[in-house]
Amino acid sequence: MWTLIVILLIVWAVLSVVGFAIKGLLWLAVIGIILFVGTVVVGAIRQRARRRP
Repeated sequence: MWTLIVILLIVWAVLSVVGFAIKGLLWLAVIGIILFVGTVVVGAIRQRARRRP
């Protein structure tokens, strides 16, 4: 599961950088940032849920 989360984080980070690099694709950067934060939150929630007995 962690492998999938790390891959998604890398993809979202790349999309954000590409979006900021090309001014016409600023919307891509915004979507990349939103998805990056969402993936981090989901990963943190799942990690907490797994730690609880």
